[in-house]
Amino acid sequence: MFDVFLYPVSAILWFWHTVFGAIASPDSGVAWVLSIVFLVFTLRLLLVKPALGALRAGRRMQALAPRMRQLKEKYGKDRGRMAEEIRKLHTETGANPLGGCLPALIQLPVFLSLYWVLRDFTPGAQSNHVFDHAGVRSFLNADLFGAKLGNWLSQPAAELAAFGTDHVHMIAVGVPLMLVASLATFFSLRSGLARQTAAAPETAGITKLMMYLAPVGMLVSGAFFPVPIGVLLYFLATNVWTLGQQHFLTKIVDREEETGSRAAIE
Repeated sequence: MFDVFLYPVSAILWFWHTVFGAIASPDSGVAWVLSIVFLVFTLRLLLVKPALGALRAGRRMQALAPRMRQLKEKYGKDRGRMAEEIRKLHTETGANPLGGCLPALIQLPVFLSLYWVLRDFTPGAQSNHVFDHAGVRSFLNADLFGAKLGNWLSQPAAELAAFGTDHVHMIAVGVPLMLVASLATFFSLRSGLARQTAAAPETAGITKLMMYLAPVGMLVSGAFFPVPIGVLLYFLATNVWTLGQQHFLTKIVDREEETGSRAAIE
């Protein structure tokens, strides 16, 4: 199903590995770590425009929240009339309730493909889409400060030893990666949900719960599930990018709203 995305994603990873492999050793952890990070950055850069569109759509819906509440109070008992009035409101203002969802749906297959390409570097695999057997072995043999990129924290000690690593090295590298990725997730959610809560106070409890559950879920999955170090690097890179992107795009939309407000006054 995702093959249409898996091959292009693996091709981008192959490209960056070729670039960094020419600078450092192709089998070095440095080359593979930089390849994963730049793979994430490349895909996220391509998806900036949909993310900006989703943020703009979300702001428009937030601005309509007070009027939406008024319509629900006025026509709450007449669902047909309420739906018609809400449709008119969206038409008048150009707001699209699906505007914030569609870009996310576009991005989801790309993110899942990126995750699965990294997960498909498995022992015994003869290939991984664009990568041949030598490329798979190169990834599995690469390490970051002694922690193999294709292994995970909860793996049995005997299996780790067979790949030339152990729990000490895996924990020393994996735990900091999980902690930084979880913190980035927490701060990006806190920043993004602050405005949403302000516009819809009734969702405050749910949004606050999500803000804590998502980082905790990342820590639990990294510690107890077969999540390779390479995938943890993906989590770290994408969450750090998300935090920075959110700050950058929010400033753009804030400036647009300020410009629109000044134009309306003049």
